[in-house]
Amino acid sequence: MQPFTTLTSTAAPLDMINVDTDMIIPKDYLKTIKRTGLGEGLFAEISRLDDGSLDPNFSLNQPAYKDASILVAGDNFGCGSSREHAPWALLDRGIRCIISTSFADIFFQNCFKNGVLPVTVTPAELEKLMEHAKRGANATLTVDLPNQTISGADGEPIHFEINPGLKHCLVNGLDEIALTMQKAEPISGHEAKLAAERPWV
Repeated sequence: MQPFTTLTSTAAPLDMINVDTDMIIPKDYLKTIKRTGLGEGLFAEISRLDDGSLDPNFSLNQPAYKDASILVAGDNFGCGSSREHAPWALLDRGIRCIISTSFADIFFQNCFKNGVLPVTVTPAELEKLMEHAKRGANATLTVDLPNQTISGADGEPIHFEINPGLKHCLVNGLDEIALTMQKAEPISGHEAKLAAERPWV
């Protein structure tokens, strides 16, 4: 998993509340277990017009946000089903950080497992960041995970809280398997001890 330390990028606004996982990646794209290629389906049902063409008013379809790696979204992002394809699709599109006032718990955990940083801010901070993101190509933010700050909008950097364990994993690029493998030596020692004590097992 790619480590996350400091990210500077254009921030794209998604000024919608209750964006569920079906809106993030529709069910039609869930037939694969590959983590690549899902970016094509990201927000497919809300980013297109009735005739299937791209909606020019949807932020990620606009040239100013084509390389955005930060998404500033409304409250309760990632609600709905627990599909892990949602963070896969975001990451495949290049989104490494999502900023909102709240996230659905399973989606929140799935983000960390896949190298995407979900940042929770206050409603007032989100309003400030959303207005900044709507500036288009000038909407650059820097998310500093080690120092837990967001800077680039007008005023002082915004500090955010994060679980120390989740932060450690993301900064060091550790998924659950890699985190377990850090303890490979004591695990092997314990298994060897058990084998010697109980050879019949």
